[in-house]
Amino acid sequence: MPDPPSPAPDTCWLYLLRHAATANNLARPPRLQGRRLDAELSDEGRAQAERAAAWLAERPIAAVYSSPLRRAVETAASIARRRNLAVQRVDAITEVDVGDWEGRAWDEIARSDPDAYQRFLAAPERHGYRGGENLSQVDQRAVPALQRLLEENLGRWIVVVGHNVVNRVFLARLIQLPLAAARLLVQDNCGVNLIRHRGGETQLRTLNSIGHLESVKPPGGSV
Repeated sequence: MPDPPSPAPDTCWLYLLRHAATANNLARPPRLQGRRLDAELSDEGRAQAERAAAWLAERPIAAVYSSPLRRAVETAASIARRRNLAVQRVDAITEVDVGDWEGRAWDEIARSDPDAYQRFLAAPERHGYRGGENLSQVDQRAVPALQRLLEENLGRWIVVVGHNVVNRVFLARLIQLPLAAARLLVQDNCGVNLIRHRGGETQLRTLNSIGHLESVKPPGGSV
């Protein structure tokens, strides 16, 4: 089957994915993993990555970008192999630093660190993960990097594999949600967001598409 036509010279289409699942995502309850736990994909996650790669194989992907963390790179590599592309790592889209809460479940955090937990729930853009980042800091480093990729790839289709928090912050900006509400945006493991940058304007066209994952989709956790 021939590739669909390339975008117009003033347009970039971006498939923005959350990485496939790790053991921490599949734990019940899920356990937080920021940038300090550099976990590999689980068996279920590898199946998700292959399913996403197969779904994207018919798209004329010109470049594949990834967070430098292992779970994102492994997911991106499954996609890049289908096009004989190299995975290009982008440090600025690494996952949020969850600080002292790394590897812990939310119910544990609520019991052991109630004040910091309540401040985070009330205003995560100002009061972040204890010992880590807040959402404004994620916004300041990740959003410009993602916008730059769109602007540098006009006339192309690209894939970016990011993370739960990073993706939600970027998506919140696109749909003009306050950062405090970014946690309401669902990002399943290997869910696909379709974003169009055209004529200098960036728009979210599809949020968290998961139809390609239904036979392998485990329930995902949130950070």
